[in-house]
Amino acid sequence: MKNYKFIFFDLDGTITESGPSITSSVAYALDKLGIPVGDPALLNKFVGPPLAESFIKYYGMSAEQADRGVEYYRDYFLKEGIYNNRIYPGMEDSLKTLQDAGKILVIATSKPEPHAKKIAEHFGFAKYFAEIFGGALDGSRLQKWEVIQYALGELNLSAKESEQVLMVGDRENDICGAKRNGLDSMGVLYGYGDLQELKGAGADYIAETTGDVSRMILDI
Repeated sequence: MKNYKFIFFDLDGTITESGPSITSSVAYALDKLGIPVGDPALLNKFVGPPLAESFIKYYGMSAEQADRGVEYYRDYFLKEGIYNNRIYPGMEDSLKTLQDAGKILVIATSKPEPHAKKIAEHFGFAKYFAEIFGGALDGSRLQKWEVIQYALGELNLSAKESEQVLMVGDRENDICGAKRNGLDSMGVLYGYGDLQELKGAGADYIAETTGDVSRMILDI
């Protein structure tokens, strides 16, 4: 049996149902750039991965265009989009259960760190987390593996302690980011990924509901 002491959580699609806040902000950025949205389903693919990367991948933007898109996105997101968000039902209970059991909870998200902290404070779940780590506003820390590596360094965890870290997320970048840092991972099915994506990425555990997250971790 493994006893995970440190539980790293993704934010979007894992703690919060952030799809509407992200897709509305992406749509605003595209409009400012004069680019039609096209298939609305494409907007859901922006939940999780780095923004600039998704602008380039799904809309064929140049790197310069994508950077402007990120600026427009952030302008709208901080004024309006950030509040079009909610914590998943049952997630707060799951976080409290883990905290009460002595687990050290950490957020590791590709979302810019100041934005992640603002969301956690606004929606009242910052109190469950020892630390909140995110991407850098200057674009120097965008990939999930980089955020996880940064979190491990800031927490000053030894190699032995890193074996006690479990990454929880809803997309393949969470699972692959954990694996690249030598961590175990749990994929969640209530977010924006699916079973095929998470298993294909190599998730060690799969949780179907928010309640399953705490139950499974405490049963491992």
